[in-house]
Amino acid sequence: MPQPLELVLIGAGQRGAYAYASYALEHPEEVRIVAVAEPDPERRARVADQHDIDDAYCFSSWDELLAKGQLGQGAIVTTQDQMHVEPAVAALEAGYHVLLEKPMAHTLEGCVKLVQTAERTNRTLQICHVLRYSPFWKRLHEVLESGRLGELITVEHRENVAYWHMAHSFVRGNWRNERLSSPMILAKCCHDLDILVWNLNQPVKRLSSIGSLLHYRAETVGPEIPLRCTDNCPIEPTCAFSAIGIYLEYRHNPAMIENAAKWGIDLNAPHVWPYTVLSEDVSYAGRLKALETGPYGRCVYRCDNDVVDQQTVSMELASGASVVMVMHGHSDEEHRSMRYDGTRATLRARFGHRSEITVHEHGGKVESILIDDPNASGHGGGDHGLMADFLRTIRGESEALTSARVALESHLLAFAAEEARRDGTVINMADFRARAEKIGQGQA
Repeated sequence: MPQPLELVLIGAGQRGAYAYASYALEHPEEVRIVAVAEPDPERRARVADQHDIDDAYCFSSWDELLAKGQLGQGAIVTTQDQMHVEPAVAALEAGYHVLLEKPMAHTLEGCVKLVQTAERTNRTLQICHVLRYSPFWKRLHEVLESGRLGELITVEHRENVAYWHMAHSFVRGNWRNERLSSPMILAKCCHDLDILVWNLNQPVKRLSSIGSLLHYRAETVGPEIPLRCTDNCPIEPTCAFSAIGIYLEYRHNPAMIENAAKWGIDLNAPHVWPYTVLSEDVSYAGRLKALETGPYGRCVYRCDNDVVDQQTVSMELASGASVVMVMHGHSDEEHRSMRYDGTRATLRARFGHRSEITVHEHGGKVESILIDDPNASGHGGGDHGLMADFLRTIRGESEALTSARVALESHLLAFAAEEARRDGTVINMADFRARAEKIGQGQA
């Protein structure tokens, strides 16, 4: 049996430690995490303990780790959005194959630089577009690829972000402010745009977009509302966005409670998102203290958020077919829903707490398509499916399904959509791609 591959982990937050590195704990015969770089000492120590990493291979910064020379065959880079480019480029230059969290970069220039570095160094740079690896999305892709729908006429794809998830990540959390992270259409929907690129298998010709921040603003409530939910807020007991309700009592997240009961999950365990993002101390007292002092206890109308809470992107394909993608942060339930209409049939599907695909053939026949989705890991099995594919790629057994070059198109669509939204224009994507190529060549 071949020796396990050895990987280093750069960034030991929620995605790095639990979504990807956890694969090594379940499959020690395939892969080992041999070094970690993480500025937070508690997170660094936790990963070191989980993976039995010697102190000599625990670093507070990525440059310290890379200065030690190549310690393994691959690197997992899961730093914050605006910290992706430098460590990923340096790791590629050092000889590592790299698995990079999405979005690959928060700027167009950064995305192009990553693609060019991977191709110049002849190293794999695989982007964490995990949806392609889940049983649901693979099955959906197979149905569309089979031609059962006939010629594709129109597509509707919705990213329905649950209100509590919107409040957690995009109002109170790390992706709330474009200056600190990236546009929401990139941070949240590069997954969705990648799925559309994969499924449609033809270029987008033209694109336009509208959207804004409508609700999570100071003007929505009166001056009597305090800065924090723990400051005796008069509307806290009935507010859907109450931090107390979301993080301490779970009263606004029944799906989390239902899933915990179904899968035997302890909601106070140190690996359950989103509660572990608050504090390393996941006890009730630890979470309460975090709400009283940290960013997640702030009123959603008293934050420094500026990303949109709803955006619509309209696209015309090369064939003339039309595509509409809607993203919003006011859903009662976290899920994606979609409809593909063709000349022979209509496909309707949803992916979330309940996942299903149905094909309605013109003439009346309806087929429900079963999905083998054991929820073995996050994103419907996609997180660990991605890890398995990355390892196959390193071993030379296959080519990366979500290479940086492939992933670049979804990012271009996101940047174009944000430009169209801000400027009120229609983007010619051929011109936009040419502009990106010039950026890569160092031209204005």
